[in-house]
Amino acid sequence: MPSEPEANPSPLSISAAGLRVALRVQPGASRTGIDGTKVLDDGHMVIALRVSAPAEGGKANAAVIKLLAKTWKIPKSAIEVIAGHGDRRKTVLIAGDAAALQIHVQAWLDGRRICGP
Repeated sequence: MPSEPEANPSPLSISAAGLRVALRVQPGASRTGIDGTKVLDDGHMVIALRVSAPAEGGKANAAVIKLLAKTWKIPKSAIEVIAGHGDRRKTVLIAGDAAALQIHVQAWLDGRRICGP
C-alpha cells in the first residue's frame, strides 16, 4: 500500500538559496495582516496572511512581499515569490543565511497563535 507524502510540520524550510516560507494568502481583504500559522487539510503548515491588494497583475504578491519585509525587518529585495504566483497558496524565498533567517522568523512565529481550521 503506497504511503502518502509526509506533511511539513513547519512553514519554514532551508534551501541552498535561503529560507523558504509556505504561505496561505487571502487577497482583497479588508485589512492587511498576518494571522499566524495554520495547518491545512493536507497536513501542511503555512503562515496565514491577508492583504488588501487585489489578486490581479501581481498586486497581491507585491503586497505580501511588502508585509513580510516590514514585519520581519528584512529588505524587500531579499524576498521573492517562487511558487504559487496566481494561487492563494504560495512559497516565498528569503535570500541569505538560511539558518540565521530561520532563527529570526521562528522567533517571531513563536510569539504568534495557531489559527483555527
